[in-house]
Amino acid sequence: MARKSHVQTTINGETVEFLCESRQSLLEVLRDELHLTGAKEGCNNGNCGACSVILDGRLVNSCLVLGVETEGKSVETIEGLAEPDQLHPIQNAFLENAALQCGICTPGFIMSAKALLESNPNPTEHEIRYWLAGNLCRCTGYDKIVKAVMDVAKASA
Repeated sequence: MARKSHVQTTINGETVEFLCESRQSLLEVLRDELHLTGAKEGCNNGNCGACSVILDGRLVNSCLVLGVETEGKSVETIEGLAEPDQLHPIQNAFLENAALQCGICTPGFIMSAKALLESNPNPTEHEIRYWLAGNLCRCTGYDKIVKAVMDVAKASA
């Protein structure tokens, strides 16, 4: 049996402690140990963006980050976005623009959009498309997703 490491981190604003093997990805820890299943496993090699989370203010693919690497850091997942009685504006925009279908890629797109809008609150369509290029959707075109992000940017301007 592999030795487990004790990790203390902050997830969605709350201090969390867990045990994980040194080989376990953050995605595995989130889903299997902490039961935060919003981040999805699409490709497990960093190409699809379905597992996107924000780690210390930086967008990352959680399948490429080891759980032990989060020691003392801050992780934001899709579960921490909405208030108990109100969706986040990005989530609302995705609903209003029908920017989702099966939902596998949606959390990653939303977290990517959040990271973009935090670094650039007024992006151009080209900048949005470039930023979201690391997220793949197999169900729909990207126009509705881009429109949703543009709507949030306009509303906050």
